[in-house]
Amino acid sequence: MKITLIAIGKTEDKYLIEGIEKYLNRLKHYINFNMVIIPDVKNTKNLTEAQQKTKEAELILKQLNNSDVVVLLDEKGKKYTSVQYAQYINKQMVGSVQNLVFIIGGPYGFDESIYKRTNSSISLSDMTFSHQMVRLFFVEQLYRAFTILKNEPYHHE
Repeated sequence: MKITLIAIGKTEDKYLIEGIEKYLNRLKHYINFNMVIIPDVKNTKNLTEAQQKTKEAELILKQLNNSDVVVLLDEKGKKYTSVQYAQYINKQMVGSVQNLVFIIGGPYGFDESIYKRTNSSISLSDMTFSHQMVRLFFVEQLYRAFTILKNEPYHHE
């Protein structure tokens, strides 16, 4: 299985970049993982929130294949503990999913066309985080899920 994370806009804070790279390097030992960064939409000052979401959706949808299983990282999504999330990842692998794609939306969330293409959604928290921070939290939780599945000592209960 391959896992892809799609996100809008680049991460600029050095501490977040270093943290993301730390977990990306660790993930290499467990899974084929790819991060796709879609550039920010240009001239957003001239766009409504809905127009910006539509433009972001067009860019996101271009990255998807028909066979991809798509999961939104969305505040309204299903909540998992780390162990439950590990079980979710394992279920996808056992279910012969070829490409599992997670998507972090832009600052206003997702366009309706993205919700229609989605297989499910996951919430990382009831709190709101910057899109750059969510990337770090996601790759850390993905790494944690694999250490749980391998019974490695990273996760403590």
